[in-house]
Amino acid sequence: MIDKTILAIDNGTQSVRAILFDLQGNIVAKSQVHFESYFSEHPGWAEHDPEDYWQSLCRACKQLWEQPGADKAAVQGVAVTTQRGTVINVGQDGKALRPAITWLDQRRTDLAPRVGMWWNAAFRLARVKGTIDYFRGEAEINWIKAHQPDVWDRTHKVLLLSGYLNYRLCGRYVDSTGSQVAYLPFDYKRQRWAGPRDWKWQALAITPQMLPELVAPGTVIGLIGDAVAALTGIPAGIALLAAAADKACEVIGAGCQAPHIGCLSYGTTATINTTSRRYVEVTPFIPPYPAAIPDTYSTEVQIFRGYWMVNWFKEQFGHHERARALEEDVAPEQLFDELVNAVPAGAMGLMLQPYWSPGIRVPGPEAKGAIIGFGDVHTRAHVYRAILEGLAYALREGKERTEKRSGVPITELRVSGGGSQSDAAMQLTADIFGLPTARPHVYETSGLGAAIAAAVGLGLYPDFAAAIAGMTRIGRVFEPIAANQAMYDRLYKQVYRKMYARLQPMYAQIAEITGYPRKP
Repeated sequence: MIDKTILAIDNGTQSVRAILFDLQGNIVAKSQVHFESYFSEHPGWAEHDPEDYWQSLCRACKQLWEQPGADKAAVQGVAVTTQRGTVINVGQDGKALRPAITWLDQRRTDLAPRVGMWWNAAFRLARVKGTIDYFRGEAEINWIKAHQPDVWDRTHKVLLLSGYLNYRLCGRYVDSTGSQVAYLPFDYKRQRWAGPRDWKWQALAITPQMLPELVAPGTVIGLIGDAVAALTGIPAGIALLAAAADKACEVIGAGCQAPHIGCLSYGTTATINTTSRRYVEVTPFIPPYPAAIPDTYSTEVQIFRGYWMVNWFKEQFGHHERARALEEDVAPEQLFDELVNAVPAGAMGLMLQPYWSPGIRVPGPEAKGAIIGFGDVHTRAHVYRAILEGLAYALREGKERTEKRSGVPITELRVSGGGSQSDAAMQLTADIFGLPTARPHVYETSGLGAAIAAAVGLGLYPDFAAAIAGMTRIGRVFEPIAANQAMYDRLYKQVYRKMYARLQPMYAQIAEITGYPRKP
């Protein structure tokens, strides 16, 4: 068993990684190809050339076989996990008709299809009309239909990035139910395309024929053909299996299959997820996403562009640490941890609310980021620690909302994503939540989650529970420091929880005066 491997292809926002995992969840070999996150022809736009995604995947795979331990003969199957919500239109020939609109894109359209009078009345009665209008305006397919009708008229299929890469790998328009996180007519409760009477077909400019076939995670989608084998080096005839979106794969890759274990993702978008067999709307009228385990749900609270803020700080104010890291040949994270640890818990009263980008999953669409409590003692180190603390406060709030709606207390935490590599971030997370906080045994949890789905689909494990038990384990555990926990608990309850309510009227006035963010 130990010589068998699975190839996981993880296409994120900034790079694509090709990773070989053995059946114990260890990384055998890895290759990574970086690319620009997006290009923007207009403010707020975020697009990417679909061919670049594919060519980067091919390069990552080619480079993988050059790494020590990368044995093609040991590979049993391939699975793809990708960033969520990135939309690609393809024509009859399977070629992309325009750049992909990525999940970072902020464009909206007022020229969206309207739902019928009965639905409108029902939405008003349920007080969710604003949410539905937001959905209609945010949908990329509605924007393309309204503003690029020539592209829309030539569109054969509308694919998410996962479905596009699956098509390029095996030639079939098939995608995983676990990847359907986007403004599409998806029934999140039943985990299939919406029924013919669902309001989404009225709100979105799309027909059922334009969508790919959906299968559950762990299903064989197709086989790698000779042409793709020549481009990627993946052996011809190897099975391609459905996995799930990157966040869903992170959750099982971190070993979180029980609802009492919270999975924090310190990635570009910071999230807290739990896995549940019950359909639970943590935010009313906002559905839970499909999990990477068939017929289960991922309760998720997002802090949009959460850990993006950390990278923003490093780029804007971390030149000294980055230069030192190169000079001393050490990891930059080590030096940034020194910056955090130079400041006491609580950042000497500097408090941050991390609502840098508008969206429907923050307390309100007009919310903005805020830092309060500045004094002449504060330095960039205090700001950096306040960012990390603010993210943890926001995720703790998400934890409490999840517990309230699900009725299940969260008693353990796992942390994945780039931020999990910081010991300082792990420790302050344990302190703010007051819970033991574990780092998974590997950093590449989204890739591992994809490998788990493939292992089950190939029959290498009898089910997801067995595969998760066999391929995941805990690394270092951070226990709360009692004194820090007590201080954070007071700051959270007496200050942080009250910040939004007190600042919200001013946020609304700022939006009214400046026009940003626009009302949905």
